[in-house]
Amino acid sequence: MTDPLHPRRQSVFGALRSSFLTGLVVVLPIGLTIYLIWTVIGWIDGWILPLIPSAYQPEALVEYWFGPEANYPVRGLGVVVFLIFTILIGWAAKGLIGRSMIGWGESLVDRMPIIRSIYTGIKQIAETMFNKSDASFDKTCLVEFPRPGVWALGFVSSKARGEIAAKLPGGDDIISVFIGLTPFTSGFLVFVPRSEVILLDMSMDDAAKMVVSGGLVYPTAKDAPVAVKEAVLAKEAV
Repeated sequence: MTDPLHPRRQSVFGALRSSFLTGLVVVLPIGLTIYLIWTVIGWIDGWILPLIPSAYQPEALVEYWFGPEANYPVRGLGVVVFLIFTILIGWAAKGLIGRSMIGWGESLVDRMPIIRSIYTGIKQIAETMFNKSDASFDKTCLVEFPRPGVWALGFVSSKARGEIAAKLPGGDDIISVFIGLTPFTSGFLVFVPRSEVILLDMSMDDAAKMVVSGGLVYPTAKDAPVAVKEAVLAKEAV
């Protein structure tokens, strides 16, 4: 029987196990982040570099500047080319000639039934995600789903518009909420009255982390707004 006044000392194996788990918590996020960044850079390079002449390939440039003995793989040139190309396209699209060319290209796409649907859907998603002047996911909320008494974490996108707002009762007060499924590979789009939604001060990033982790990761105290911190402290003091 273990004496509570003299607890058993941790074994060497237990100490090593504890240190390993602590190190894993530190190393795993860093390693996975570096791996994902390295993989994305390699994917972009594999798509862009075949379009670059062989004389300007990274290996050829390294050999030119540092000699034949400096033969080691270099990543990132494709990313740089992609960024420069995208910036130039965006700059040209703001001008009269660029807008005319885009309009001409879209008129051709409109004549292709299947391609038209794919292009229009991708364009609308891209405009919603990257055009900050338009409404996008900017608030988090709690909504009763899939039945009363059960609450789901959702992302408020915008007010209901068009036919949906016209045919739903109280359409002017209906908002669209996206409910993501763990691990955020899909979700549900629901339309609910604003009065039945509890808006949160939680940021989009913190809410996404909670959904992806299945509720294991909660926003830390340092990330919470001041009002939320005060409410939590008041509740704990009761």
